[in-house]
Amino acid sequence: QVQLVESGGGLVQAGDSLRLSCAASGRTFSNYAMGWFRQAPGKEREFVASISRISDRRNYADSVKGRFTISRDNAKNTLYLQMNSLKPEDTAVYYCAAKTGFAATTANEYIYWGQGTQVTVSS
Repeated sequence: QVQLVESGGGLVQAGDSLRLSCAASGRTFSNYAMGWFRQAPGKEREFVASISRISDRRNYADSVKGRFTISRDNAKNTLYLQMNSLKPEDTAVYYCAAKTGFAATTANEYIYWGQGTQVTVSS
């Protein structure tokens, strides 16, 4: 089992930045590829970014490319999402997730999920 706890969400204005963190415990963090997903009210959960176990591969949704950066610190068992130039359409609950094997962009491939952290961007 891997336990994931997100933090860092909040209410910000358009153009601001936030950094989300996801603290992992349980199994060896570096054994898992990680992803960030988000879900806005009335919408399906969508892929945001993913990162491989040793950070050599990263993928981003087109909607966040150039604005968001995913990273991880395996020594600290922590995943990050740096979000810059935030837009109102980024408003959602953000979830981190873990999977074995290669990183993926589809939610149903991930095994472990955090509870989520709310990000609200006002215009």
